[in-house]
Amino acid sequence: MKKRNPPTFARIILYVVLIVLVAVCVGPMVWALSASFKDPGDIFQYPPKLLPSPATTANYASLLSTQPFIGWLLTSLIVAILSSAISAFVCSLAGYAFAMFAFRGKEALFSLMFSSLAVPFVVVAVPLFVMLSRAGLTNAYFVLIVPWVAPAFGIFMMRQFAEQSVPPDLIEAARIDGCGELRTFWTIVFPLLRPGAGALAVWAFVNSYNSFLWPLIAVSSPSNFTLPLGLQALYGAQNHQYNLVMAGAILATIPALIIFIALRRQLLEGLSAGSVKG
Repeated sequence: MKKRNPPTFARIILYVVLIVLVAVCVGPMVWALSASFKDPGDIFQYPPKLLPSPATTANYASLLSTQPFIGWLLTSLIVAILSSAISAFVCSLAGYAFAMFAFRGKEALFSLMFSSLAVPFVVVAVPLFVMLSRAGLTNAYFVLIVPWVAPAFGIFMMRQFAEQSVPPDLIEAARIDGCGELRTFWTIVFPLLRPGAGALAVWAFVNSYNSFLWPLIAVSSPSNFTLPLGLQALYGAQNHQYNLVMAGAILATIPALIIFIALRRQLLEGLSAGSVKG
């Protein structure tokens, strides 16, 4: 029987660090889940209790009956789904063009686009909103989707994926057979880019769904609030309605979890493809 070596000091430190990281990541979610089933007066009781006693669903009932939570949820889902679909298609098209086509100014244009990753979004948020407002493009859904249409990270990611996944000979063969450029992209290239586009779509969905700064700038009517704005409004109310905020936060995680679980295989394939191919 093989003798098991005692854990080294470095391994013990590693385990301690991992346990602390897990506690930091999971702790707030566990506390929010517990608080969402407690009476408002018991949320900050001392000493704190992990399990609510007695447990109640009154917070969820109050949230759904007194607040436009369903409207906030639908707005967030519509914006996130449209943003992820448009972003995946546009970034795939742009990444394919940067990877497979030679045109004047290509490297300068790509460098300019890539350099924009270093610019914080807060720098361009207000000018972008002023431009959209002056152009009369103030429809809530349109305004909320615009920042996610062609993110620089998405274009860079899809260019790398196209260089590794699309054989140039296959494109030449399609052109020789009389296939137009758009048809070549849609019928031949896009299926090859699908794993990367899927990973990008999940990334765009999560970013759009969790976005707070841009909706705060672009949306003023409570009827067009997204989930982060709605929860902030509950928190900013006179009495800081923690019980409703915790219930809303738990409900808000469900769509994101469903999307991640449903597309996790495609997400992992897309993220790992670049490290395997080439």
